[in-house]
This record gives sequence, C-alpha cells and structure tokens, in this order.
Amino acid sequence: MTIRVLQIIPTLVRGGAEKQLTLLAGGLPRDEFDVHVAVLTHSGPHRQTLEDQEIPVTLIGKRWKIDPAAYWKLRRFIGRLGPDLVHTWIFAANSYGRQAALSAGVKHVVAGERCVDPWKAWHELAIDRRLARRTDRIVTNSTGVVEFYAEKGIPAEKFEVIPNGIGPAPEPLRSRESWLTELGLPNEARLIGAVGRLWPQKRYKDLIWAADLLKSARDDVHLLIVGDGPQQERLVEYRSQIDIADRVHFLGPRHDVLRLLPHLDCFWLGSGYEGQSNALMEAMAAGVPVVATDIAGNRDLVMPEATGYLVPVGNSAEFARKTQQLLNDDGLARAMGEAGRQRMMDRFSIEQMVDRHAALYRQLVL
Repeated sequence: MTIRVLQIIPTLVRGGAEKQLTLLAGGLPRDEFDVHVAVLTHSGPHRQTLEDQEIPVTLIGKRWKIDPAAYWKLRRFIGRLGPDLVHTWIFAANSYGRQAALSAGVKHVVAGERCVDPWKAWHELAIDRRLARRTDRIVTNSTGVVEFYAEKGIPAEKFEVIPNGIGPAPEPLRSRESWLTELGLPNEARLIGAVGRLWPQKRYKDLIWAADLLKSARDDVHLLIVGDGPQQERLVEYRSQIDIADRVHFLGPRHDVLRLLPHLDCFWLGSGYEGQSNALMEAMAAGVPVVATDIAGNRDLVMPEATGYLVPVGNSAEFARKTQQLLNDDGLARAMGEAGRQRMMDRFSIEQMVDRHAALYRQLVL
C-alpha cells in the first residue's frame, strides 16, 4: 500500500521549517509514500528543489490573515487529492490546514510546532488547543517546545519529538583568503558568524555589543551577520551609534552560506527563544565551535564545554568572554568544532529525521 501524504506549509522561503519539509518530502521512500505539498501564501526557493524531485507543489494563494476563500480552496483541493494523512507545519498551516483536512474527512492529521511561540495571543492558543483534540500527533523538534505547549494546555503525550535533520557540510570550494578578499578584510582577521532573520527573536543587538566588547580586547575580530529582515535598518543604525562599523558586517541573504561556515572561527546564536536552530546545526556540522544562548532548543544541540558554550540570554559580556577563550586557544577551538561535527552526524542526520517521520506515518495509517 502506498501512503498518500499531503504536507501543508505557509511558504517555501528560506527558513528552518521550510528546509526541513523539503528534506523530508524528498527523503521519504517513493515506493511507500506519494508526497504532495500545498503552500498557503507564497512560494520561495525551496519550491524548485521539490519540483526537481518531481514532488507536486500546489499554491493556494492565501492573501489575508483571515481568508475564507483560501480556506475553501484548500478544502476542495484536499477533497480532490484524497490524502491518507495530512501533515501541517507552523501556525497558519496548523489552523487552516488541520481544519480543512478534518472537514474534508481526512482520517489522520499530524501538526508541526517548530518553535517556542511566546508571540501567540490567547485566541491563537485557543485554536491550537481546540484542534489538538482532533490531531493524531504534534511533531516538534525540541523538548523545549513540548514544555512550552504543555504549559499552555496541550497534553505532552500528543507530541512526538523528531529532531531536525542536518547533512554533512559541503566542501568549501573557496579559500579563506578568497572570502577575506571579497569582504575587504585583512588576512589576520578572525571571523565570527551569525545567521538568521533580522528580527527581535534573534537579539542581534546583544551580538553587536559583544563584538564591541571584543574590539576593546583585540583588534582582529570581525562579526559577519548573514540574513535580512525588518530590523536591518535599526541594527545598522545601532552599529553606527556604538562606532563599530569597521568590525560588524551585514552580508544580507546569501545562497552560499554553507560554504562560508567552515572558514569561521566561532559561530554565535543570541536568540531569546528557538525551536531547534538550523543555522546552529549547520555551523556545528561544519566543525565550527559555537557560543549560544542557554535556552531549551539550544540545550538539545550544544554540549557545554564539549562542542561550545551556552551563556545567559542577553549577556553580551559572556559571549565576548567565551569567544575570547576560543580565539586564544586554537587547539580547544578545533576540538570543540570536531566534537560538534561528530554530534550532528551521529544524532541529527537527515536519514534519522526521515526514518522517524516515516515510522510515525506508518504507525498512524497502516
């Protein structure tokens, strides 16, 4: 029996959930699973990856936060497709997709909560609780997400923790010197990287301030910030206000970040909350020692004193101090980077992520 699975997600932009869906859809065994993807709002670069693997992608065209027309279009699509199981990802898809699937008579519904979500209002949490009662399982990537939603009234036993999958780091292709030349940096520069959307969750001001503290201790450190987002102008202005434009560099969104990572001396993640950071996992897979905030999602990944350091949220001085330890001891940095790389390959492979989803789907449908 072939199991027809419909994955529903708001967009296919470059984001953690979008990447994991793409990896999962492409990795499920074709002789067992007939996989389809529905995108609620708008497409993105992952669509081409899916279509290259001959996975059908349907754009629903949701235009407004509350869009009845999009709901009915999705419901009709589900009715025509007749999936055995629907798996929705993050809030918009979890609400529209679950309700549409249940209304269309789909027997098995799985939701995906990918992050701790303190932004949700009471009515959004009420929707989550209501739909959870008719959901077979809620897949998440982190024990921290389970704890968050259990406190909001969704039973912990509803959740299935399946960590994100990460592949081996690609070959760098370009030399460190080539990168330094492109960035206009001296050969002796020590590089710290931070990758992610420029918005409040990621607390980039803390990282810029940490870079300023390091500047007072040494003259070779440069912070490279990769990504874009609504806070970009404000962060650039903040960089100028504290007079550190010579050490903090905004690189914008880049398609080649995976090939930059191996050339970093340290990776930073300053988030106030996370589910399970793909950027952090990619840095560890590239053999880069990390300094990250001591929050639930990061605790599942970073082994303190072994693969990097965990520091309190907002503590820029501790970010600087731990990074200084790594920059002053190349042997320690190499050992931590290698331990992180090995941990990603042993515990967080794409194959393990796909296998666990496939086992869950079989358990529910067969």
